[in-house]
Amino acid sequence: MNSFEWLIGSRYTRAKRRNGFISFITACSMIGIALSVIVLITVLSVMNGFQHEIRGRILDVASHIQAFGEEGHLADWQGVREDLKSQPNILASAPFVQGQGLLSNNGEFQGVLVRGVVPELEDQVAGIGHHMDAGGSLASLRPGEYGIVLGRELARSLDAHVGDKLRVITPEGNLSPGGMIPRSRAFTVVGIFWIDMYQYDANLALINLQDAQKLYHMGEDVSGVRLKITDPLRAPQVAAQLQSSSRRPIAYRDWTMEDPAYFRAVEIEKRMMFLILTLIVVIASVNIVSNLVMAVTEKQADIAILRTLGASPRSILAIFVIQGAASGIVGTITGVIGGVLLASNVGRIVHFVEMLSGSAVLSPQVYFLSELPSDVQLGDVLSIGGVSLALSLLATLYPSWRASRINPAEALRYE
Repeated sequence: MNSFEWLIGSRYTRAKRRNGFISFITACSMIGIALSVIVLITVLSVMNGFQHEIRGRILDVASHIQAFGEEGHLADWQGVREDLKSQPNILASAPFVQGQGLLSNNGEFQGVLVRGVVPELEDQVAGIGHHMDAGGSLASLRPGEYGIVLGRELARSLDAHVGDKLRVITPEGNLSPGGMIPRSRAFTVVGIFWIDMYQYDANLALINLQDAQKLYHMGEDVSGVRLKITDPLRAPQVAAQLQSSSRRPIAYRDWTMEDPAYFRAVEIEKRMMFLILTLIVVIASVNIVSNLVMAVTEKQADIAILRTLGASPRSILAIFVIQGAASGIVGTITGVIGGVLLASNVGRIVHFVEMLSGSAVLSPQVYFLSELPSDVQLGDVLSIGGVSLALSLLATLYPSWRASRINPAEALRYE
């Protein structure tokens, strides 16, 4: 394309239409492309935000890798920790005892996951100790004192507060002359944590490792060892390496195995939303086709004059490609700017809507989060902008080709 084609194409873009309906269609095509790009960027950013936020909170609570013993018992866990110290990717390790339990307080019952931990070691592999909402730190879980730390939603459902005593009932029972009696023990609430992730805040209770060994009759054994590694995203590879090099009967399980269906579903949903919402761009691009078809019909005489002055069919095609692509470019740029601004502030907008309506947009029981996160990624923005520009350009080809095929003599016959 030379300066002549750019000059004519840009003048056609700026020129006032004799047919006002063509200008209306042009405006609709620009607005349609801009809105579709805004929606695409916002939706994908919110899905990225959900994935990033939930993954971050899971990694802040769950261990990157867990080493389990046979049948839920791991003996000589001190030796296992010593062996793991020589591994290059391991930052810290901590033993744990894990089991199901039933908490009882003032007639309220709640099933929970009970985890026995060594407070000073647990703080090295997980961040629960940094999310205390009431009471002291995990250091309050002293051996023999039978203290317990609850999630905030769990404490709320049991109407439990710091200093209250509640009873922990385990599935295993003690045989007595009257039959099997559930094993239970009274614990004192010494702390309440809040991670703002419902599945942990409502279903996890922490006690001291030695108290857990007594409660579950583990002796000196533990359920396993929790590991923190340098790069959590490489946990599957590191777990596989540890498994292949292990000389002990230990099973290594990384954090992606805890809820693989969820992360796979989010990724599939993100791809499907991209494909579905791209159809909005396609629909908006159809307006460019109709707009150019009418513009070509309106400017047949101009095309014929340009051809008689020596313009080639290729030049005519380029002129109308420039004219049609202008709508796509303006719409895409406007949509990218608007989409980035909306996606970056969607949390504030949702919070404002919640204040006006007096109700929560997100239910933490369903979405695990109480706030709408957003993560604008440059790759997504560039992909969306590129797809929009490509579709807009493709939409100009047929009408522009039709313009280049106009016969000057036929176009000027009735002028």
